[in-house]
Amino acid sequence: MTTSNSKLRPGTKEAPTEPFKRSVTGCLRAIARAPELEVSFAAERPGLAPGKARLPEPARKMTKRDAAVVRGHADSIALKLACHDPKIHRKLIPGNPQARGVFEAVEQARVEAIGAKRMAGVAKNLTAMLDDHFHRGKYDEITDRADAPLSDALAMMVRERLTGLAPPNAARKVVDLWRPFLEERIGSQLDELGRFTEDQAKFGDLVHDLLSALDLGDERNADSEEDEDNDDNRDGDNDQSGAEGSPESDAAQEMSADQAQTTSDEMSESAMEAAQASASDTLDDGELGDDETPGEATRPNRGGANEPRGPEYHAFAPKFDEIIAAEDLCDHDELERLRSYLDKQLAHLQGIVARLANRLQRRLMAQQNRAWEFDLEEGILDPARLSRVVIDPYQPLSFMREKEATFRDTVVTLLLDNSGSMRGRPITVAATCADILARTLERCGVKVEILGFTTRAWKGGQSREAWLAAGKPANPGRLNDLRHIIYKAADAPWRRARKNLGLMMREGLLKENIDGEALDWAHKRLLGRPEQRKILMMISDGAPVDDSTLSVNPGNYLERHLRHIIEEIETRSPVELIAIGIGHDVTRYYRRAVTIVDAEELGGAITEKLAELFTETHAAPQPARGPKRKLHS
Repeated sequence: MTTSNSKLRPGTKEAPTEPFKRSVTGCLRAIARAPELEVSFAAERPGLAPGKARLPEPARKMTKRDAAVVRGHADSIALKLACHDPKIHRKLIPGNPQARGVFEAVEQARVEAIGAKRMAGVAKNLTAMLDDHFHRGKYDEITDRADAPLSDALAMMVRERLTGLAPPNAARKVVDLWRPFLEERIGSQLDELGRFTEDQAKFGDLVHDLLSALDLGDERNADSEEDEDNDDNRDGDNDQSGAEGSPESDAAQEMSADQAQTTSDEMSESAMEAAQASASDTLDDGELGDDETPGEATRPNRGGANEPRGPEYHAFAPKFDEIIAAEDLCDHDELERLRSYLDKQLAHLQGIVARLANRLQRRLMAQQNRAWEFDLEEGILDPARLSRVVIDPYQPLSFMREKEATFRDTVVTLLLDNSGSMRGRPITVAATCADILARTLERCGVKVEILGFTTRAWKGGQSREAWLAAGKPANPGRLNDLRHIIYKAADAPWRRARKNLGLMMREGLLKENIDGEALDWAHKRLLGRPEQRKILMMISDGAPVDDSTLSVNPGNYLERHLRHIIEEIETRSPVELIAIGIGHDVTRYYRRAVTIVDAEELGGAITEKLAELFTETHAAPQPARGPKRKLHS
């Protein structure tokens, strides 16, 4: 990662892109009215964290179009900071995941429209960024409305209404597929939006009217409304919230949990994919991102009731699913190359995680070996009790003897989210942490299994083709092909499986995610193990999303299934379930969970949660049968 304000050593020649970076940084800070904002450039998707903004690394040989795309990302982030109030947004955000994705996209279109109307240069930059996204996602090749994301189409139509600018060339097919339907259903409401472009609250209310007209419901995020009713300290206590306010300005500069999340929640899908695409020219062969894919799914962060799955959840064509070992997905030489790339990317992080792992190892070894019996008639003289003999010579000497501590045979499964929104640093850090922790726990006699989950295709695959061939029957259930990956089996030694983790760096591997079935799969594998104690750790950066499935089923279809699986494990299974959310509040799903904002906190979070589990004094975990933790609806 390179920062825009790095100082050169005397005699060092400045990189050709440095003046451009300084210019973009200064412009971003000026528009955002945040002079202290830290701006960095990296071959990753753009994002915001408290006090920080990340932009894609510009290519060394930039064309005018390349420069405009990078500027477009900077302008998009700056306008989000300047024209978006996170508190109002949290009050208005819908609970339904599909509605939430549409609401987020339209809100992003609103803030970008404000800048486009005021500054012609910003309008050109944003158009270049959006056109780049839709072009690289091959949106101009979509011919069926079922394959065209509603959120993108509606966002472009809102942008058109607010600014008078036509959709970018690469987005026109998507918009044209939806335009007749949307104009008929909500055309008059779209015309009303222009009156409230700079009033976020009224604009959001009108968007809810649009959602109702589109039968997406008008359910507000009850968690957010409750947050507003309570005192402000609740936001500070939330695991994933950052600084609630920024000293640079008032509400326009607030960088709360909304802006601390990864780009999946923070920016429109278009902003995310274009960043990935624009940076691709500077990457090595093994770098992340897939220019041939139609884009990343948005990761909704919904707070809703813990609804049972119900009997309706099913897969339309499970015969296309696969459970596959990592070494079977690519050849040996490529695995070696990807593993070397992984080691190179996070060499600095390995020392930090290794120290945390060593601390965990000392705690585990202490439990296994450092237990003593006291007041024995023979053994090792107990010096702590010699004072009794000094005081009373008739007191007998006291001896002690070391004994083996009760440390139950244990197996740990690390289940890693391999979805597209994990690209870049999150998946690299997750792979490194899994590698080092597997080695550490193996030294302590704890078996470790490392699993990953994604889908075989974007937006469907063979399952969707079979559904289309069958005449598009209603309520088809899950419409994508699962890919469950075994990186390391519990009985496989770490040295043999080490190179497999490099597969996560493979271009095109990370696609969509169906968390409920992955969790169920990992749980069943654990139940078949002979160990006395079984621990399952889920590492994810969002709620389940699969565009193909959600386009023809209820918007909460996958999330409801996930909640059902979690409830089954937490209340009826001997398996101990933990979750770590990267920029996503998983505490609304899991009883035992922690949320981190930055992927680099992952090593500490994993080791701390495992240390807590291993230091528990109770003999065996009891399934929770009492009152459940309240989930806000």
